[in-house]
Amino acid sequence: MTDVTTGVLHTLFHSDQGGHEQVVLCQDRASGLKAVIALHSTALGPALGGTRFYPYASEEAAVADALNLARGMSYKNAMAGLDHGGGKAVIIGDSQSIQGERRTELLLAYGRFVASLGGRYVTACDVGTYVADMDVVTRECRWTTGRSPENGGAGDSSVLTAYGVFQGMRASAQHLWGDPSLRGRTVGIAGVGKVGHHLVEHLLEDGAEVVVTDVRADSVRRITERHPKVTAVADTDALIRTEGLDVYAPCALGGALDDDTVPALTATVVCGAANNQLAHPGVEKDLADRGILYAPDYVVNAGGVIQVADELHGFDFDRSKAKAAKIFDTTLGIFARAKEDGIPPAAAADRIAEQRMAEARRP
Repeated sequence: MTDVTTGVLHTLFHSDQGGHEQVVLCQDRASGLKAVIALHSTALGPALGGTRFYPYASEEAAVADALNLARGMSYKNAMAGLDHGGGKAVIIGDSQSIQGERRTELLLAYGRFVASLGGRYVTACDVGTYVADMDVVTRECRWTTGRSPENGGAGDSSVLTAYGVFQGMRASAQHLWGDPSLRGRTVGIAGVGKVGHHLVEHLLEDGAEVVVTDVRADSVRRITERHPKVTAVADTDALIRTEGLDVYAPCALGGALDDDTVPALTATVVCGAANNQLAHPGVEKDLADRGILYAPDYVVNAGGVIQVADELHGFDFDRSKAKAAKIFDTTLGIFARAKEDGIPPAAAADRIAEQRMAEARRP
């Protein structure tokens, strides 16, 4: 990581790796902050995307994740109809162990780096960061969303993220089975954390059978104690091989769909909250060749970014939920475009998003 003193940015411009506009490496010696802020595109407006706090194996891995996530946010925001480009930040470290005053000082330093970008990047929560963290960041940076209601924010964005994924599942069911209900269907959820546990609620209310797994035993226990009808399995491998599974919902980290998982899937629909689910190009075709309908991740998980974007204009939950409900129609439109063009849904979604960004760049 380039050694950067407090308040100073070392900016790298990349012409490759997806055409990112700007990558900022941040280091603050006093607090121990090491972070990466990646701006993929501001064609549609200021880049908007969350802050991930994760113990990456290396600085190179952190940069790679930031680049991938920022690019995904450009496409997500475009498909959600938002006037925002794509950006993402990652903080290198163990979110669970860095607490108290040490965490506060680290987040304040991070806020100063975001503020120095002058509004080109608007941050929010992601894996490892929470509403309370954004309340700290906003003390140094006004371009912060995902704050608590007490600080003028909307609170937990995972509520509408889960709602949007549920709408994507409903659209998948409509497209494949002619009925938007998941009643009587079996849905397997890998990851029942911030988003996954809300998704469980929607599915049970709709009459679905739910199977879950998570690397955190306490997360699974919280679900099964509250909902005894929910079945838990040992791990993701057991989940994807579950007999009678109709829908697989990856709701943890990215890369869930790869050369090992796709051949083993028993589900006929993949629709989940995780970002960057396709481990590499070509996986979308492998899914299509197996007759598995894939609801593009950045389309169906856009409920959270819809919520935090609304916060910038004075948050209204009902207005945000109504926008997130449109994910149903957007997903159906992608399936229709994919059929018309003879391409997988992921490619169809990319075409639509790229068209909107291209049109925004025209004078």
